[in-house]
Amino acid sequence: MRKSERLNDMMLYLNDKNSFHLKNIMDNYSISKSTALRDLQSLEKIGMPIYSQAGRNGYYGILPNRLLSPIVFTVDEMYALYFSMGTLNAYETTPFHLSVERLKQKFEMCLSAEKIETVHKMEKILSLGVSKHHNNSSCLKDILQMAIEEKVCEIKYRRKTADNQYIVQFYEISSAYGQWYATAYNFTANKPQVFRCDKISAVKQTLKYQSKTIGDLQKPAEYLFRDHQSIDFSIGISEKGVDLFYKEHYPSMKLDFEEGQYFIKGFYNKGEENFIADYFIAYAENVISIKPALLKKLICDRLVILRDHYLNVCAKIK
Repeated sequence: MRKSERLNDMMLYLNDKNSFHLKNIMDNYSISKSTALRDLQSLEKIGMPIYSQAGRNGYYGILPNRLLSPIVFTVDEMYALYFSMGTLNAYETTPFHLSVERLKQKFEMCLSAEKIETVHKMEKILSLGVSKHHNNSSCLKDILQMAIEEKVCEIKYRRKTADNQYIVQFYEISSAYGQWYATAYNFTANKPQVFRCDKISAVKQTLKYQSKTIGDLQKPAEYLFRDHQSIDFSIGISEKGVDLFYKEHYPSMKLDFEEGQYFIKGFYNKGEENFIADYFIAYAENVISIKPALLKKLICDRLVILRDHYLNVCAKIK
């Protein structure tokens, strides 16, 4: 086996290991100690984060941020991956602590001059629609790690001008218009809750509650979000309203099509009245019908409040 082939195979061999002994390499590849040492030095040079632990029971360790094994892509797949990096530019923070420009530079090192020229031209032609936010989510990586490891954690969360403490288990992270959101089970309130990640200033593990599995936490919204006093609704919308629904909607909502008409169906809980009213007011003339009558009155009352507010604002304008 040539050295290049051996190094490639060695990356695959070590990729799922946290530690190993030099003898493991020597035995697995039938090579001498000096050759094994040179191979490890070569792997370190190309970026594999290997470190040695000295002592009687010494060993080699591999940091978590290791290299992934090489993968071969088609040209179209390569273009798709390259431009998917562009969507990261919309975010002030990502869970990966990386520079998008540096990532693109590394990617281009694997391309021919002709392909680099092509992707640069495509960058000038293709425009990816994104809405930028400059809200730094300093705990995003910790939130993701806690969710993956299914750990209960205590968080510090800023609401208006005060910090609040919550004991939660994160199980879903999403983004919309450049903003990160994390859905977690609130153990104190005994229900799921959505948090804006940029408002979370501290995350630490706690053993106060038994953790749940992601599978249990990701059950349909009907089981997780609905209170016993919840109210069902059915809102008829236009075709343009369908576009608005897909741009922004919530787990308690779904889109149905019945007898040539689109309907947003779902429920809202007590305490969410203003939120649900404001959500549907944003649909403007694209709302065609509203059920039940209680929600219709809620929306109408909210519109009166908004009208009076803007009339007052306009009266001050000279």
